[in-house]
Amino acid sequence: MKNYYKDVVKNFGKEWAKFDHAGLKDEELEKIYSSYFKIFPWNSIDFSNSIGIDLGCGSGRWTKFTSGKVKELFALDASEEALNIAKINLKDKKNVKFLNQSVGEIGLEDNSLDFSYSLGVLHHIPDIKSALVEINRVLKPGAPFLVYLYYNFDNKPFYYRVIWLLTIPFRHIISRLPFKLKLFITQLVALIIYFPLAKICRILKFLRISIENFPMHQYSDKSFYVMRTDALDRFGTRVEKRFSKKEIHDLLNESNFEDIKFSEEHPYWCCVARKKK
Repeated sequence: MKNYYKDVVKNFGKEWAKFDHAGLKDEELEKIYSSYFKIFPWNSIDFSNSIGIDLGCGSGRWTKFTSGKVKELFALDASEEALNIAKINLKDKKNVKFLNQSVGEIGLEDNSLDFSYSLGVLHHIPDIKSALVEINRVLKPGAPFLVYLYYNFDNKPFYYRVIWLLTIPFRHIISRLPFKLKLFITQLVALIIYFPLAKICRILKFLRISIENFPMHQYSDKSFYVMRTDALDRFGTRVEKRFSKKEIHDLLNESNFEDIKFSEEHPYWCCVARKKK
């Protein structure tokens, strides 16, 4: 089962070709990387012998940092265009192997990997349950899996959901436009919505006012490049599924994972689980 939407894969290929992250400072990129991996049990990984996989590697932005910690890392993506960008960005990483495959058909043996992760990918595919089963298949018993899925604001005030619901019609329209027009509009969204709200949050944060429940607070310390990328990611993609904390827990549990732990800090809901022994 390929388990992907052709239009979504094509769109992300163009997105990573436009925003390849080559111009983004390593310090900012590594800070974002750390926000995802802060709950990952690195202390249980044998760095010198470990083999893992980045599922939906895109431009290779996370592969870049993980590859320096392990023996070998597979970088998988269903988009050949995205994978070509990753190959350029990771040309000096000799321990990275590239797989032009989907999470529905991972060309690796059963019980062969020491860890895996998929960040911001699985909420864009047709069948997340079968993808989790496939990911579980290639992991060794007890191996950790880090996953980030869009959340449905189940830990936020009601107005968060209202704002999200109001944006859905705009996403449906924008995501179906030709790429150049879509890019132009999403960059305007980044400029007139993301950027001002992020700056307001930065001011409030300086004044020691809590910004946890203020829209776009997660961008208060991010560059405009990140905002532009995320605006295209958010409004330029036709398929966007969101999950509650309980739904993610149940999906993992039903897919032969256990010891499921969630981060209690942004990004939500980032969590780590282990393949059942």
